[in-house]
Amino acid sequence: MDIKRSLVLLFSSYGCFLFAQEKTIDTVYVFDNQMSKVKLFHNVTTITPQDAEKNSTNLSEILRFQSAVYIKENGRGAVSSPSFRGTTASQTAFVWNGININSNFLGQGDVNNIPFGGFDQLIVKSGGGSVSYGSGAIGGSIHLNNNLDFNRGAHASLFSEAASFGTFNNLLKASYSNEKFSFKASGHYSISENDYEVEQSNNYINRNGKYNNTNFNFSAAYKITPHHQISWISEFFNGNQHYPVFFESQTPTKYETQNVRSLISWDWNKSKFSNSFKAAYTEENFQYFGNINGPKTSGGTGKNYILKNDFNYFIVPKLNFNLITEFQVNKGEGYASGIDHISRNVGSVAGLLRYFTTKDLRFEAGVKKDFVEDISSPLQFSFSGKWNAVDWYNVGISASRNFRFPTFNDLYWSPGGNKDLKPETSYQFELRNQFNIAGVQLSVTPYYMKIKDMIQWLPSPVGYYSAFNTNRVESYGIESRIDYEKKFGKHNLRTNLGYSYTKSTNLDTGKQLMYVPFHKLFGNIDYQYDFMRLYVQGMFNGLTYADTNEKREDALEPYFVMNAGISATILKNYTVGFKVNNIFNQVYATTAFYPMPLRNYSVNLNINF
Repeated sequence: MDIKRSLVLLFSSYGCFLFAQEKTIDTVYVFDNQMSKVKLFHNVTTITPQDAEKNSTNLSEILRFQSAVYIKENGRGAVSSPSFRGTTASQTAFVWNGININSNFLGQGDVNNIPFGGFDQLIVKSGGGSVSYGSGAIGGSIHLNNNLDFNRGAHASLFSEAASFGTFNNLLKASYSNEKFSFKASGHYSISENDYEVEQSNNYINRNGKYNNTNFNFSAAYKITPHHQISWISEFFNGNQHYPVFFESQTPTKYETQNVRSLISWDWNKSKFSNSFKAAYTEENFQYFGNINGPKTSGGTGKNYILKNDFNYFIVPKLNFNLITEFQVNKGEGYASGIDHISRNVGSVAGLLRYFTTKDLRFEAGVKKDFVEDISSPLQFSFSGKWNAVDWYNVGISASRNFRFPTFNDLYWSPGGNKDLKPETSYQFELRNQFNIAGVQLSVTPYYMKIKDMIQWLPSPVGYYSAFNTNRVESYGIESRIDYEKKFGKHNLRTNLGYSYTKSTNLDTGKQLMYVPFHKLFGNIDYQYDFMRLYVQGMFNGLTYADTNEKREDALEPYFVMNAGISATILKNYTVGFKVNNIFNQVYATTAFYPMPLRNYSVNLNINF
């Protein structure tokens, strides 16, 4: 690949080729313009809407069976959190169209309260990314992206599914575009009684496990001139989770959340430079009910006002400079938490330099400084390189310093908040090896990470839990993946197999961290012939400790779960499908005491208009 093609990849997300000619072409506009640059140096896992339909129950199922991420879920559809490379949920960044959306209060995202139905692309990136994506991008980041097409006319689709345990999913999408204007809208509704039973696990019944959620997405873009474009996207989410109880005598509880996200972007593209200016507003509202029939017992509201500018300039054809500036106002108000009308200003400046030495060798170096009100933040850096050594092998390296600043709960919860907390920081290194032989792509990535000043809530001398900077954590391991695709006539075969080994140790105790499996294996096989499609997927999870002392009797036992599905397309526009989850009736849990469902089924209908 020559330099010119490298630069085409670099700026493809802007909707034009940025070279000698300043002529825009019709293509796809992606709101997260940094992702096209990330892909030049890092391996990422991209999950398409078609792949997501294989695990349409929730985002947790998608990540569990189609990525290296470990998902800890308190029963199907309940509170769920991710773990990258032995880190915690708060050390994972959730990024919505280029904007970090981790909670101001918890510093993380509940996977099952993040909608996935209205997105065009789900991207999973392992490894640090604070220079590009901010606080929390230590272990990895999960990207939920939308795009807009031009010159595609009108399209619409409906996905409807009925599944075991009184579960129903419905997703409606519609879009229209011409040469200068593009519009897209979607609505997603999911509901489940979720009353499954697992007799083999102490006669477990998922009592009070009901959930439902609604999500709407709207986006539009308009080309003012060939080089100027304005875009807008908004999302509205409403979720309701009933928390499972073990006995009928227990008081049932529930959790409700309402989220709003809106983003306006102005993009200016020329032959030597481009600029993307974004103004965003995000809002999270949540309420916890100690009795589902009573008033709320706690809750909170967080609001973020965000300005972000991304400027790119080619100093010479081989040298690119990228300046990213951001300013946020974070506001929060808690209910029954002691958090009262808090406001925090957060600013950052990041600079990245990319040098395309030859057609086979490229480098990127970045540095970033955050300015967080009342918190001293560290200087962050990143360095990456990629070398296409031969036709069938390329190698990449990355080193970075990343961080996470304390959340509102960490600082201000009463009692227990600690205003003297320092940010968590991490140093990490990875070596990426990628082979491509006879159509088989194999990637092998060993990594090392060290985290200090980890924030934990521990018993205090006065009798209640409080936030402290405590553990030093060392994490190392390997991530690998094999992909293969073959087309012959009307046949199409796609396969992937991923394996990860993770050793994540609390250096103060010498013990493996909670809910970090030593081994994880996942794989997917997709076969399509003409109008028929068949898939099989499996996931093995190794021994996982459920406490901080490596108690073998309390650990989660290894398990293997397999799913399969078949679908047929009729009259070109109608696709009918049938799925079986947990074919072998495996008894398993991702969190202690909350087993997942045994064998279950679903049927679905997909209509394209």
